[in-house]
Amino acid sequence: MNPSPSPFAAVPPACRPDPYAGQRWTFGLPGGLVAEVHTRGARLHGLWVPDRDGSPADIVLAPRDPARTATTARYFGATVGRYANRIAHGRFSLDAKPYQLTTQEDGHCLHGGADGFDTRLWEAESVHTPERTGVLLHLRSPDGDQGFPGNLDVTVSFLVGRDGELALTYTAVSDAATPVNLTNHAYFNLDGEGAGDVLGHELAVHASHYTPVDDDLIPQGDHRPVSGTAFDLRRPLGIADALARPGADEGYDHNFVLDPCGDGALRPAAVLYAPATGRRMEVLTTEPGLQVYTAGRFDGTVLGKSGRPYGRGAGIALETQHFPDSPNRPGDPSPVLRPGEEYGSRTVLRFSTSG
Repeated sequence: MNPSPSPFAAVPPACRPDPYAGQRWTFGLPGGLVAEVHTRGARLHGLWVPDRDGSPADIVLAPRDPARTATTARYFGATVGRYANRIAHGRFSLDAKPYQLTTQEDGHCLHGGADGFDTRLWEAESVHTPERTGVLLHLRSPDGDQGFPGNLDVTVSFLVGRDGELALTYTAVSDAATPVNLTNHAYFNLDGEGAGDVLGHELAVHASHYTPVDDDLIPQGDHRPVSGTAFDLRRPLGIADALARPGADEGYDHNFVLDPCGDGALRPAAVLYAPATGRRMEVLTTEPGLQVYTAGRFDGTVLGKSGRPYGRGAGIALETQHFPDSPNRPGDPSPVLRPGEEYGSRTVLRFSTSG
């Protein structure tokens, strides 16, 4: 199945139905970025980006069979929530009241629970201006959804701009206090989806601390300095070289505590660069954390859009977020949204080429 029409064909957003993906929205700018978003899971399914020679390639991993997003490729490109990352044992207390969430196989709540936002069909509408084009998606999460309190109304927009950026903006309101933490779970390979692994990419992360975790990837103790550890990515480093450091042999699946910036301002989070193609992706966000996952558990089970299996390191996820298990860690920035407030989060992927 071809994932979308020819790159750069659609300027205003174009929509076509799909029996599993819901609606496939394709939008972009001639000679620039072109994106494909599915309404099931508010999912970034494809992103075509020119290389240093101007040749576009799809840099987002996704399964060849969209139905795989219900099983082995569940989170690929999805908007995850109500709470991205992990909540230990699916339990937390809020305003002295305990809550039990749905949990997955390891007994913890991951990315919103057993039936998170990635499984839902979102409502969508097009957005088109002379400078931006894209899609706005909406979801209603009822009180008690996966055990979370409050009726939550969520929107996420994917907008491609003439400045070489893909901007993701999240908003939410609730009629009761509830933890909220939304992100996108795309895997990137700047050489092109199915082009092999990302071990030859270079990665920099603007973080002087990281979050240590136990064997279940639940945070342990305080955030620790990256200095002198396998998690020091403050200067660009080849991913293969980074993973060769002691302590990184299983790959990264860790939260990085981003260096502070002005309240509400976009802060630099990471830079990913592919020397082979010259594609460079900067990640900027209003969030305090970044989960870096180097796909160390990929085993070739998922067949990608190119028809090639995704093995270990086939892509990298750079998930902007509040910190994992924050509802149980009072020293972390609070993820609690209260009535009368609006949750707001923005992440920008800025593309360029060099070399």
